[in-house]
Amino acid sequence: MPIIEVSSLNYRYVGQRDYVLRDISFTVNEGEFVLIVGPSGCGKSTLCRCLNGLIPHFYEGDLEGDVWVAGHSVRETPTHVLSQHVGMVFQNPQNQLFSLSVESDVAFALENLSLPREEIRRRVDEVLSLLGITELRDRSPFELSGGQQQKVAIASVLAMRPRIIIMDEPTSFLDPISSLNLIETIDRIRKSLGLTVLLVEHRIELAAPRANRIIVMNDGQIVYDGNPAEFFERYDAHSYGVYVPKVVRLAREVNKHVRLFNKPPLSPEEFEERVRMFASHRV
Repeated sequence: MPIIEVSSLNYRYVGQRDYVLRDISFTVNEGEFVLIVGPSGCGKSTLCRCLNGLIPHFYEGDLEGDVWVAGHSVRETPTHVLSQHVGMVFQNPQNQLFSLSVESDVAFALENLSLPREEIRRRVDEVLSLLGITELRDRSPFELSGGQQQKVAIASVLAMRPRIIIMDEPTSFLDPISSLNLIETIDRIRKSLGLTVLLVEHRIELAAPRANRIIVMNDGQIVYDGNPAEFFERYDAHSYGVYVPKVVRLAREVNKHVRLFNKPPLSPEEFEERVRMFASHRV
């Protein structure tokens, strides 16, 4: 059943002549992991703002079409209500952290909802444990590594118990190992809590193996929406400004000599499994 429904969405910021988003329509079912990719300036971040209500409630402009999330119209629903259904994690975690301790940061939004103290404590304990950062609860967020800060930002969102989490380039300030750890954590939490995740991410080789779908944007439009492997098999990703994972490029080179892959592998593990299967059949 769709938890996100976008229909004929067009948007341009105030004072601009051109639309940033043009005729965007798609649905997302509950529990899906959707990867959103495309070149800089193609409208990915603007789309995220439309999904969590920052557009039209904080950014002025012309919004046409319909956007529904968790049964709520973003046009008609205040952001403080939407935030209980849709959580947003931004590129720079420091933009979401401001308290003197991790625990205070995670509890902040819950206190604003005037939840009972015991309920706040229970939720904070729960999300810190889920993200494996319980030992950081008394630390200042600004003493932590980038990866730890991003996990604290995610914890503050999860504490609200949203059904949808939208992440806009959450690994931009992280090294490759921290990025992999963060994306693995996101996927683990999605599966354990049954969350719906929309991830805008440039590290495609880390996210694509875990995504159910990939939405490719270019010049304010959706140019592909479907299976990630099929996109790299059927389309020239470079022409859309999309990075082609190294494992996909390697599989293409192998296929020039031996038809080993019917569809591009998206992870080294998938590549290795196919090679082993081929070798076992040749013995």
